[in-house]
Amino acid sequence: MSTTKASLQDQAADILAGVGGPGNIASMTHCATRLRFELNDASLADKERLEANPKVMGAVPQGGNHYQVIVGGDVATVYNAINKLPEMADRSVSNEELKKQQRDKTKGKMPWLDAFFEYLSDSFRPILGVLLGASLIIAFTAVLDAFNIVDFRADVKSPGWQFVDAMWRSVFYFLPVAVAYNAGKKLDIDPWVPASIMLALFTPEFLGLATHPDVRVIDNSVLGTQTNIIDVFGLPMVLNDYGGNVFVPLIMAAITALVYKGFQKLIPSSVHMVFVPFLTLLVMIPLTAFLIGPFGYLLGAWIGSGLAWMNDNAPFIFALLIPMLYPFLVPLGLHWPLNALMLVNINTLGYDFIQGPMGAWNFACFGATAAVLAISVRDHDPLMRQTSGSALAAGLLGGISEPSLYGIHLRYKKIYPRMLVGCFAGGLTIAILGTPFGGVKTDAFVFTSIPTIFVFDPMWVYIVAITVAFVTSFLIIFITDYRTPEEKAEALARAAAAREEEGAPVAAESVEPVAAAPAAPTATAAATATAVATATKTEVLAPIAGEVVAMEALADAAFASGALGQAVGVKPANATATVVAPASGKVISVAKTNHAYGIKTDGGVELLVHIGIDTVKLGGEGFTPLVEKKQMVQAGEPLAEVDFASIDAAGVDTTVITSVVNSKKLASVTDVAQGSVGPGDPIMEATKEQKDD
Repeated sequence: MSTTKASLQDQAADILAGVGGPGNIASMTHCATRLRFELNDASLADKERLEANPKVMGAVPQGGNHYQVIVGGDVATVYNAINKLPEMADRSVSNEELKKQQRDKTKGKMPWLDAFFEYLSDSFRPILGVLLGASLIIAFTAVLDAFNIVDFRADVKSPGWQFVDAMWRSVFYFLPVAVAYNAGKKLDIDPWVPASIMLALFTPEFLGLATHPDVRVIDNSVLGTQTNIIDVFGLPMVLNDYGGNVFVPLIMAAITALVYKGFQKLIPSSVHMVFVPFLTLLVMIPLTAFLIGPFGYLLGAWIGSGLAWMNDNAPFIFALLIPMLYPFLVPLGLHWPLNALMLVNINTLGYDFIQGPMGAWNFACFGATAAVLAISVRDHDPLMRQTSGSALAAGLLGGISEPSLYGIHLRYKKIYPRMLVGCFAGGLTIAILGTPFGGVKTDAFVFTSIPTIFVFDPMWVYIVAITVAFVTSFLIIFITDYRTPEEKAEALARAAAAREEEGAPVAAESVEPVAAAPAAPTATAAATATAVATATKTEVLAPIAGEVVAMEALADAAFASGALGQAVGVKPANATATVVAPASGKVISVAKTNHAYGIKTDGGVELLVHIGIDTVKLGGEGFTPLVEKKQMVQAGEPLAEVDFASIDAAGVDTTVITSVVNSKKLASVTDVAQGSVGPGDPIMEATKEQKDD
């Protein structure tokens, strides 16, 4: 695929092919940066092909049949483009429905814990964009304040700058409403019901109760502040300010879902629209105002106060603990509770002390990415240069670590232990320099990036700490490299191939010295000094005897559309038969259900022999594999014994499909067969151009 001319549709089709086509997808969803797949057969996913796609920063198997493709900030666009592909027409379901399917199929030792963290994650994930936007507005105001251009801490500001405050406070003040809405969607109820319950606590009428003549003021021992209480219908109601609080909507939405679904069971479906929301609001607004709200407010305050106590009494340990935990929490999605606590801290204590040490982790992460970028520039590796460059920009400017984490760090095993040294060094710096100040604090929730440096106090301690974290990770990885010898050799080969494709001259050190000729060069000599393109051809042979089926006539849409490369099918002539290798090469994949085999020839042609259509659902019944992954095979050697009669009896198409998976990277792939063929008869011819010096 051309990295310069390929359209979004072509790139989406290539990603779809890279995960094994639509028939291999059990479910597909996306988060802020990643396409999340549950595949029927994870062995069909082509990691190398996916990572060669210009839209893809990395491809990461997640265990079992779960697979992630890291795209970055454009993930929603790519997700929609994949769903709009013709071959996905029969699989068009909403993002929420697919995530529900995935959740229902998830099995673990503690599924309730998985569900809990997924609930937290999905309640925040959709609003990451606006949180980042508000974070950058805060960063802008902090810069102006730091240089004494505008005093943003003044009691009275000019109308213009007071309006700027409204721009970012709109996100954080009404954050409980957004979280309640997302939580409602996650719990499969009308999301406007929990959102409306939270909105009731933001109305002028509710807020005005705090100034009512009947209000009583009591001391809050947890926060060391005073709280207003008023009797409503004879019952005491605590009047908290719920702006920015996230614990209350998370608890409230979970209980609302139970009440909502309970009314759905009791009330006839014909009047659900009228009475289910009405009765839920009637029950939940008072319940939230009297009980859930005060409890959630205090719960967050208790946890925040406990962490604040640890930060005050053991700041050295706390400053080290946070940056060392985050590298393990983020990949698992377990960092959301801490993010929620940051917001609670700001809402209840007026400041947060977690984000400062967290910055040490983020900048250690970005330092590792910067080292990969520097190495890729040095080695002229276009793939890693593109991946690390975009990931570093997302990190330093937006504070988003996922592109670095999933696109690079989890792919190369040598990075993580080196990056942890940077995390430790940054945390240790905060522990030593920040202890006299009670740690590094901030009164705003931000994404730790370069633009948000100015919101931290003491700022100089934070700058020194993140610099130490960044530089430590960078130097260790740049000096020791992040690749194994095999990975380095692969990268250098990739770089050399890229230079050849661009027509760049071969590096001087790679050319053998030649004695100078006494005479002027002749035309023939000049011609031989220039790289000449030659073509190598690979014959692709029939893996079985039977009737040829043209690609367009295949019953599998992914193969028929060419999304999985140029393909030819053969309808087996016999009830049982041996499927043989269509070319000589290395077996690079064997499906767990033994129905598909990948072969890569010495000439770089990648073949897939797919026995039957939708045969993955047979679970291996009818297939006896005769080769293993990494085994070398010769053309015509057996791959598998197959009982086509039993496959046919199961109602499954028995057509054996041979596909040239990397067709788009080759000069041409042509069909050369029709009618009947026997094992070993030519069915396709693949041509690859090479440049000879």
